[in-house]
Amino acid sequence: MLRIRDILQEIERHAPLWLQESFDNSGVQVGDVNQPAQGALLCLDMTEAVIDEAVELGCNLIIAHHPLVFKPLKSLTGANYVQRCIMKACKNDLVIYAAHTNLDNATDGVNFKLAEYLGLQNVRILNPQQGILLKLATFVPEAQAEAVRTALFEAGAGHIGAYDACSFNIRGEGSFRASEGCQPFVGSVGTLHREPEIRIETILPKYLKSRVLRALFATHPYEEPAFDFYSLENEWQQAGSGIVGSLPEEEDERMFLQRIKETLELHSLRHSHLTGRKIRKVALCGGSGAFLIPEAIAAGAELFITGEAKYNDFFDVEDRILLAVIGHYESEICTKHIFRDIISKKFPTFAVQFSTINSNPVNYI
Repeated sequence: MLRIRDILQEIERHAPLWLQESFDNSGVQVGDVNQPAQGALLCLDMTEAVIDEAVELGCNLIIAHHPLVFKPLKSLTGANYVQRCIMKACKNDLVIYAAHTNLDNATDGVNFKLAEYLGLQNVRILNPQQGILLKLATFVPEAQAEAVRTALFEAGAGHIGAYDACSFNIRGEGSFRASEGCQPFVGSVGTLHREPEIRIETILPKYLKSRVLRALFATHPYEEPAFDFYSLENEWQQAGSGIVGSLPEEEDERMFLQRIKETLELHSLRHSHLTGRKIRKVALCGGSGAFLIPEAIAAGAELFITGEAKYNDFFDVEDRILLAVIGHYESEICTKHIFRDIISKKFPTFAVQFSTINSNPVNYI
């Protein structure tokens, strides 16, 4: 029986919660995830109308991009739309889930989907996350080193860019003396033992630490495996804010802006003064991404696309880069398609539906 937690685990496999920013509140907002999954309604924003739609369609799971709850609740009286949504969801035994900045920061998340729509190539993270990586060093008898190394790789360690199974190995000699009550794999109790060992070094993101440790303990022959973790300052290229990529060929500024408007079906597109340069390298960040303008300039992009920008941002770019603002809602409506693709690939017979509610709080004349 497929349960709601199974659906959410698959989403978090692609967009782990630890990828979210510190201000965010992605994850389960309301409900019991252990109940059987009857159908999922996919949306950008959670509103009362969306909940009514889910009930009418028989969906007991609503997956949104924007979290319903950002601040702690001190009461639940229906005083605002957030409280009313929670109360209505509880009455109807619904689960509300949000994948927000974790989906923004994930590879193949919001920004990669926009890049796909615009035909960008050689796409990479614009502002990779830092402080995410650990180095693991462990010491294994020579005969068992390959088995331990393989287990670490299978647990997710050893990925550097497009390479996997990455490690560095040094031969050396370990020494130890087993005390009374020990059952040493090699050597004898009370006797100093020296053993030819391999020092295995590999790399992993912090969120895999527990899984990799379990793999180490399960395969290492010693009762007390020796290991060290080191925090790394290296950027982690697999996750971060924004992307940068290239068009197959140069395009005229005005013509490319028009193509963006048509491709994304925009009501309007705001932009800074045209620079007079052709567009080849493009940086973008869905939602509120103006903070990445300096990174886009440093990456050599001729154009930066985002959902929101302040008035002065249009001045500050001067002629260093063309700024295009497409709207917050418009830049992230693609999240419904991302959710559908993730779920349908893993659970092809499970019913997923797009919400028909236009939750954009910004209106156009």
